[in-house]
Amino acid sequence: MLPAPIPDYDKERLAVLRDMLILDTPPEERFDKIVAFAAQEFDVPIALISLLDENRQWFKAKVGVDMCETARDISFCGHVILQPDLFIIPDARADERFADNPLVTNPPHAIFYAGAPLRMPSGFTIGTLCLIDHTPRNLDATEMAILTSLRDLLLEELADRSEAS
Repeated sequence: MLPAPIPDYDKERLAVLRDMLILDTPPEERFDKIVAFAAQEFDVPIALISLLDENRQWFKAKVGVDMCETARDISFCGHVILQPDLFIIPDARADERFADNPLVTNPPHAIFYAGAPLRMPSGFTIGTLCLIDHTPRNLDATEMAILTSLRDLLLEELADRSEAS
């Protein structure tokens, strides 16, 4: 397993996330609806809105898992925040970064992973909208466009929430 490197700008990225006052908040229907739609639309057992702080990825909304967070060093999300666009792993068992990751080898058995980075207007990425399946797969161009559109909708909801707080 190869943990994602911590970016040089992580302090500033974390400040943007903290300023949103969203970490450890109760579920919100508007976010729950997005992950429920994503799970159904892509026919995946797991869909998450994952926010990455110093030591963990915390799930603001989730379908298909009971846990509310995992350690940052085993997160796929840590890799996504370093990417400018979608991050897709067709089969994590065949990827040296993830093959022996406990999220792959144990429940939730994240074999397929697609993450859309949540880049805020500040330019910093605070987390992901992600899809997880227990079997290998990929996304076609239409599915990637749908995931990107869902991410954009989520970014609007996050901006609205930030303005309200």
